[in-house]
Amino acid sequence: MPVTVLLVDDEPLVRAGLRAVLEAQPDIEVVGEAADGAAVIPLVRQLRPDVVAMDVRMPLMDGIEATRAVLRTVADPPKILVVTTFENDEYVYEALCAGADGFLLKRARPAEIVHAVRLVAEGESLLFPASVRQLAADYGDGGASPAARAVMERAALTEREADVLRLMARGMSNAEIAARLVVGTETVKSHVSSVLAKLGARDRTQAVIAAYESGFVAPG
Repeated sequence: MPVTVLLVDDEPLVRAGLRAVLEAQPDIEVVGEAADGAAVIPLVRQLRPDVVAMDVRMPLMDGIEATRAVLRTVADPPKILVVTTFENDEYVYEALCAGADGFLLKRARPAEIVHAVRLVAEGESLLFPASVRQLAADYGDGGASPAARAVMERAALTEREADVLRLMARGMSNAEIAARLVVGTETVKSHVSSVLAKLGARDRTQAVIAAYESGFVAPG
């Protein structure tokens, strides 16, 4: 089955460019478009896309609020890939904290766009880990968030789960983590699932953000 994508951007030219790049791939299908975040929820419910590629800045409802709304109101929500002009942008970090699964630069090359959609859809690796780390360093609380620290303390990760979370923060895939820890891939998948459950995170990105915000992993 192809990865289905909903495009959300107030610039028709951007949507057209993304559609052309993605629909050139045999395993990706663009199922719809919207010009503002306010239209996302009904389209997500109607089209059930695997991934929403969403502009972070739009006139009526921006990508941050739209992300929150989708995750709050849609059962089994899609992955959300924030599309942005600037990499080092506080809005991007806010979107990740709100629940977005990754971000993509509008100036990205076609191969990078396709890779981002596939990677976010698979959910087994962190998209642009170095950039997420830099965003956390620039805009995060640097471990000063009492709420994030409390979540991490309640999680009571085992030593192996803690190792897995640290490697997740470095952007390693399940296969790479398995090779580093000399365990099977299925064992890593089990540890990742346990880490997400204990942290109340829906995916790797949210777990890594929690690790940075709590000070469990230093973003620098």
